[in-house]
Amino acid sequence: MILPIDRCRSAMKSVFIASLFAVAFGFTGCGSAKNESAAAPTVAVVKVARENISDTLEIASEFQPFQEIDVFAKVSGYVRKLYVDFGTHVKQGQLLADLEVPELEQQVQQDEAMAQRSQQDLERYRQELNSAESSYTVAHLSYTRIADVQKSQPGLVAQQEVDDALGKDQEAAAAVSGAKDAVSGAEQALLSAKAALDKDKDIFAYTHITAPFDGVVTSINAYTGALLPAGTSSSKGDLALCHLSQNSLLRLVIPLPERAVPDVQIGETVSVNVTTLSKTLQGKIVRFSDQIDPQTRTMYTEVDVPNSDYTLVPGMYVSVVIPLRTQQNVLMVPLQAVHLSGESKGSVLIVNDSGRIERRDVTLGIQTADKAEIVDGLTEGDEVVLGEQDQYKPDELVSPKLVSAGGTD
Repeated sequence: MILPIDRCRSAMKSVFIASLFAVAFGFTGCGSAKNESAAAPTVAVVKVARENISDTLEIASEFQPFQEIDVFAKVSGYVRKLYVDFGTHVKQGQLLADLEVPELEQQVQQDEAMAQRSQQDLERYRQELNSAESSYTVAHLSYTRIADVQKSQPGLVAQQEVDDALGKDQEAAAAVSGAKDAVSGAEQALLSAKAALDKDKDIFAYTHITAPFDGVVTSINAYTGALLPAGTSSSKGDLALCHLSQNSLLRLVIPLPERAVPDVQIGETVSVNVTTLSKTLQGKIVRFSDQIDPQTRTMYTEVDVPNSDYTLVPGMYVSVVIPLRTQQNVLMVPLQAVHLSGESKGSVLIVNDSGRIERRDVTLGIQTADKAEIVDGLTEGDEVVLGEQDQYKPDELVSPKLVSAGGTD
């Protein structure tokens, strides 16, 4: 059938318009997909990899002398001669000062005289004992002979003679006993005199003040001619000769947190960073209190640091790095990629195979200043988003850019 010209033109116009709409819609759909891909933000990601990790604890402290004391005089006296000054390095037993105590010197001389006299008395009593024993021997022998004759030949010797011999024998025996007592008394007197002499000599020895250990004289309180009181009381007003500090070995007192207590052992080596000297030394944990302070929840711990060349000075501030746990070949991510929600819990954002953001809950192990061990929640090779997590939403299409753990290409 032949359509009129007007109807034919109208039909052709409708087909043309429909074709234009189809072409237009087709081009619009393709543009949307391309625009969505082009608008996807670029995010920095790192791959989850296996590494070794060590947990460390860094605590500030300051050097203290291994031991330090005020050196007091045992006896009161004037400083006759001073052998040290500020900064003098001394050895154990080295003479620091001599004191002048005249009355003590006189007492020692008197004790020596008493001991000498007691010794002479003992010698005299011993001689008297020898004489008494000789007399007793003669008297006893005479009595024994007379007594034997009387027994063998009665009536030959008068009874009076026998009685006289017996009396002399007994008298001689008593003299021996008395001489022995005198000798014993003299021996006791000599021991007493010698004990007094030894005591006063020991006290007099304190007039020579010596160093109790190797150290450095850090202060002087008395000079030649000064009167030092005897430092035998608890009064804090007593004047010390000097202050002695053992600096060849220094202490670091560290309040170890409760969480680190199970990981610390006696003899463990630690790093000691001395900022003032720009150097790092090695120290050793040598003692701790074995008790946690209920107020601070810390344990008193000490580290010894050798200082044989005296380059370290007590009072210097240091940073002590104590190694705790170590794990080998574990999954690791940068700490800045983890949103912490607890001591061992957190979450991360990863870019999945479709290029979209996905949130993962993770369980954490050892954490350092810049890395964290992943115990559960990720697998090796996952791409973890670095930076703030709040700027991305789950299922958001992104363009991942692989960077190093430090945040650079």
